[in-house]
Amino acid sequence: MAVLNTLTGCSATGTPETPETPEAANSPGGNSAGASGAGPGVVGSWKRVNLTFVSVYLLVRGDEVAVVDTGTSSSVAEIEAGLQAAGTGWGAVKHVIVTHGHQDHAGGLAGVAPAVVNGTLYAGDAELDAITASKPLKGLADGQEIFGLQIIGTPGHTLGHISVFEPSTGVLVAGDALNNTAGLTGSNPEYTADAAKAAASVKKLATLDVQAILPGHGEPLITGAPEELQKLAASL
Repeated sequence: MAVLNTLTGCSATGTPETPETPEAANSPGGNSAGASGAGPGVVGSWKRVNLTFVSVYLLVRGDEVAVVDTGTSSSVAEIEAGLQAAGTGWGAVKHVIVTHGHQDHAGGLAGVAPAVVNGTLYAGDAELDAITASKPLKGLADGQEIFGLQIIGTPGHTLGHISVFEPSTGVLVAGDALNNTAGLTGSNPEYTADAAKAAASVKKLATLDVQAILPGHGEPLITGAPEELQKLAASL
C-alpha cells in the first residue's frame, strides 16, 4: 500500500496560512498535486487545490473525479484551475463531498453546484441543515461507500462532520477532524463543537490503515502519517 511522497504542480502563493475561521474570506493560492498508488477500482491520484488557508482535494479515478470540500464562495475559479491542471474538467466531477458546514469548506458550493452538471452533492446526514446549496444534497452516514471511498463519521469539530477514506491506498481526507498547520493535531479547539467527540474521532481515525493525511488546514502529511496519527491519538 504505497503512497508516493512526491508533490508536483504549482507551489502555493499568497499570504501565509492563517488559523481557521469559518467565516474567513478567500485568499489567493496555488495548486499542488500528489499521486497515490493506482490500480483497478482505486483512486488513481489526488490533487490539492491550495487556497492558502484551506484546501480542496480532487480524487481522480480514470475519467471521473470526486471533489472533497469546496472552499469559500470565491473558490470556484481555483477549483476549476485545479481540475484543468489534473487534465480534466467539471464534466468529470461525479461526486462533491462536503465534510462539514463551515463556510470555508461548504461556502464554495455557491459556485461549484451550478458547475457540476453530472454529479451528486453529499454531506453528512447530521450536517445537511447547516449547508445551503442551489441543488439538493444527499446525506451520508458512517460506513457508507461511494466512488470506492469510505465515509467515516468524525463528529466533534461539528456534530455532523465526516471524513473520507480510500482503503485501497490509505489516503484520508480529514476535513477539520485533523489539522497540520503546526504539526498534526485534532480539531482546532476554538471552532470545536464537542471536544470529547473530536478526541474520540481522532482515535477512531487512528484505527484505520492510514498512509497519507490530507487535512483541511495545513500541509498534506504523506511521510510518517501512520506514526504521527498514532502518536496524536495516544496523547488524547
